[in-house]
Amino acid sequence: MSTSIGTDCRIDNRIQLIGEIRIGDRTTIYRGGELLGPITIGDDVFINRDAYIRPHCTIGDRVNIGPFVRLISDTHDIAGHSKRAGAVRHEPIIIGDGTWIGAGAIIVGGVTIGSGAIIAAGAVVSTDVPDDVLVGGVPARVIRQLDI
Repeated sequence: MSTSIGTDCRIDNRIQLIGEIRIGDRTTIYRGGELLGPITIGDDVFINRDAYIRPHCTIGDRVNIGPFVRLISDTHDIAGHSKRAGAVRHEPIIIGDGTWIGAGAIIVGGVTIGSGAIIAAGAVVSTDVPDDVLVGGVPARVIRQLDI
């Protein structure tokens, strides 16, 4: 397991990088976060403090991630009555280029967020998000189309 960090990055030394993580050029990651690979992060990405990013996440180029954002790719199969949380599985999360994810948003496994989207602070995203839209709420829904 290894970590690969591009050129001109600023990664706080209080970040936990665990497993295979590839970070592109000119990326900044603030303090307090935990990233568990495999994860791929593009170029010119900004990740604010206390991000929690689980395995099988792909973050495109020029993405801004606000503080306390959670990318939760892991879930469980539904099991029997005596213990409903069955086998663990990780469903990929893909964040498109140029996306902005607001503070405290949660993205769950199996979701693809299109390029140029905005995820409002506190949103819980459980379905795919098209390019160039603003989504918000719990569960998140499209609020409006954004100018291109």
